Amino acid sequence: MAAVSQARKAAFQILLAIEKTHAHSDDLLRVKSVSALSVADRNLATALVLGVLRWQISLDRRICEFLDKPNARLDPEIHIALRLGAFQFLHMDRIPAHAAIDESVELAKQAGHRFAARMVNAVLRKVAIAPRQQGLDAGSTNSEFDQTHPAWMVERWSRFYGADAAYAICAHGQTQPSAVIRAEGPAVEEELAAVGIGLEPGRLLGATRVVTKGDVAATAAFREGRVRLQDEGSQLVAEIAGRGDAILDCCAAPGGKTLLLAERNPNARIVAGEVSPQRLAQLRERMTTLGDRVECRLGDAAALTDEDRYDLVLADVPCSGTGTLGRNPEIRYRLRLEELAKQADRQRAILRAAWRAVRPGGRVVYSTCSMEPEENEEVVAAVLAEVKNARVHPIKDRIEEMQGEGLLTEAGARNLSDCVTPEGYLRLFPGAFGTDGFFVAVLEKTNG
Repeated sequence: MAAVSQARKAAFQILLAIEKTHAHSDDLLRVKSVSALSVADRNLATALVLGVLRWQISLDRRICEFLDKPNARLDPEIHIALRLGAFQFLHMDRIPAHAAIDESVELAKQAGHRFAARMVNAVLRKVAIAPRQQGLDAGSTNSEFDQTHPAWMVERWSRFYGADAAYAICAHGQTQPSAVIRAEGPAVEEELAAVGIGLEPGRLLGATRVVTKGDVAATAAFREGRVRLQDEGSQLVAEIAGRGDAILDCCAAPGGKTLLLAERNPNARIVAGEVSPQRLAQLRERMTTLGDRVECRLGDAAALTDEDRYDLVLADVPCSGTGTLGRNPEIRYRLRLEELAKQADRQRAILRAAWRAVRPGGRVVYSTCSMEPEENEEVVAAVLAEVKNARVHPIKDRIEEMQGEGLLTEAGARNLSDCVTPEGYLRLFPGAFGTDGFFVAVLEKTNG
């Protein structure tokens, strides 16, 4: 009986949980049982989970070629064992074929499918000797989009943004996003370098660093909260929000943007809202280092009763997340087109509430990590049509302000200017500058 490595066992359990419970890979890869693995096993488990999820469409097609009944419905455990084995053959170079086959077969047996394990063995042996499948890379053609993403998504992106942009979104969805940090200061960066963490300047923001080597999460600086991991695009949203004396972050969890707002506004009164009690508890724990500077409040952002109380409101609203498919590849299989309208209903409600909460002369920053117009321009346009005392603050003006404040790199300011939409909003395509995809609009409440 083959032994199953800790890495493959962890990957199998995570993929099964994602399949059965709709949990998120990012959350499951951070649980204690995974963190307790050796660095090598943790890295392999992560590569297996994210790789299988990114290539699931093409993996399933290849597996079906060798099934006696291609249309048969497989048990989740069997499907995952097959995907794990096939992924190692097709997309990993250093995994011996016998290890991938034997351990996939054993995973099926341990999951209670002893008879079906024979089929797993037979299918994977055929996959292993078949010609290696070409991956999606810089030389791939647009016709290969459907190897990695649902056709309806690709069709939409091609229609809205053109085939080249759609291809770039898909290509970024197949890559591991860069790890980006924000440290308390140069001394912390020197501390990280001393333990083997390689860093280079961020592409957009002067305060960010891209990790080129090492595991930041394993350092004392990370455990003690002196350095945090946060996508540079996510940090950019909070930097665009800027300054205020009374600030509301109305959809605050997990709190990365709230921390940045507190950093930029040390004397401000800050309220951080969250609708989920569990996420609120996590948010409060993360804000403990700030003392009483941030009030963490349970509540639905769409039902805010604070009228004219804040001069800055950040509405980083829940969304489909299609700008984060490299980081959260399972989204592409769960999202349904009809869900975008439901998301947009809630997003409009949150933006309306945020608008009520901001004082005349104040600003509302609306943002998503979505590439879908229904969640972005159309939400903003609908709310602007309902209110009279509103104007769009052009993102180009804010980019110039940020450049003057020294927040942006010279290249960052230039690159962001190229990402401004005709309406004066910002759209960052996934991977354009190593970030997730984001949409940002800044609205001002006039005194009229």
